[in-house]
Amino acid sequence: MSGKSSNVLLKNSDPEVFDIIRKENERQENTLILIASENYVSQPVLEASGCTMTNKYAEGYPGKRYYNGCQWVDAAETVAIDRIKQLFKADVANVQPHSGTQANMAVLLSTLSPGDCFMGMNLSHGGHLSHGSPVNISGIYYKVVSYGVTKDANRIDFDEAWKNAKEHKPKLIICGASAYPRTIDFAKFREIADSVGAVLLADIAHIAGLVATGDHPSPVPVSDYVTFTTHKTLRGPRGAVILSKLDHEKAVNKFIFPGIQGGPLMHTVAAKAVAFKEALSPDFSAYSKRVIANAQTLAETLQSRGLALVSGGTDNHLMLVDLRNKNLTGRDVANRLDAAGITCNKNGVPFDDKSPMVTSGIRLGSPALTTRGLGADDFTRIGNLIGDIIDNMNDDAILARVQGAVAEICAAYPTAFLRLPERV
Repeated sequence: MSGKSSNVLLKNSDPEVFDIIRKENERQENTLILIASENYVSQPVLEASGCTMTNKYAEGYPGKRYYNGCQWVDAAETVAIDRIKQLFKADVANVQPHSGTQANMAVLLSTLSPGDCFMGMNLSHGGHLSHGSPVNISGIYYKVVSYGVTKDANRIDFDEAWKNAKEHKPKLIICGASAYPRTIDFAKFREIADSVGAVLLADIAHIAGLVATGDHPSPVPVSDYVTFTTHKTLRGPRGAVILSKLDHEKAVNKFIFPGIQGGPLMHTVAAKAVAFKEALSPDFSAYSKRVIANAQTLAETLQSRGLALVSGGTDNHLMLVDLRNKNLTGRDVANRLDAAGITCNKNGVPFDDKSPMVTSGIRLGSPALTTRGLGADDFTRIGNLIGDIIDNMNDDAILARVQGAVAEICAAYPTAFLRLPERV
């Protein structure tokens, strides 16, 4: 079952899908990926993701499965649990969640009853769908009160959070964000939670890799639960993890399985274990620092080009560009950048007057290109290329010039792990 023979079989048995995968490899090779929630996994993680553990049903947990033949998937899951607990200095870890939303849902189900009140960050101010958006199950099943950011500095509005907590007495508070470029004060959220007797859930999906290396303060000591995805700054396969205190272990496990999931994706669990080992290495710590430095270089370059950044800059891996001073929409700019070979996403900005499908901003992040090897000079160059596109949205000559520059940068930093001849 070698990778080479399997891919020969795929090419022969299903050339259509083989060709689609090949084209996706080429897209990742030939574009500059600045989506803050994306990254490149290593070849070992990629190999584990495609291993034969995908064949195994393993409902339950190590040593307590509903199927026989689980001795080796038990071993893989135990290794993953031990490594992530070591990485975050946590008491308990569940490595089975398929996504961050499912991790959050399991915590909500384990602590709340339908109709109970919880407080989370407003999606339009940088929160996440699973923090109480009315279109998400978190906002459908529960009463939600939100906090946001201040109008002046676009920092978390703790006065609003305190006020809403005292008024509504939420049973749970979620802190964390999907589009917030500043350091989060988890200790302050602990104070707010304690003042009303609320459980505290820290969702660090975006900053998990930075937290693991100490480049962002950790919520683990002050939170009842911590959730995060494994595929962003942590640079692992697509999936999630729940960390908790020891007295929450049974409830968390019960609401992942059998609560909201069936059999875990054991090939992904194995790949998580590989990624967690990588994150424990000194190289990963150095990577984390480069992620932040590159993001700050990009932010400073964009500002030098007259672009407005939400909160005035970044402390982490991402930034939000507010395009209202340019009279442009996030959708139009993201599409034009994509045509140039620079991939980002449209994103709402605080107090946005445009719809989520249009938006007044774009979100940019440094993790993927930092993995690829780019440094400060490259991010300066990319920031200027972005500025050139935004300042000349309808100029096809500028577009062609930027496309050429993107091709040069991509050629200088090949994604070798996607280009091995024996791989798809």
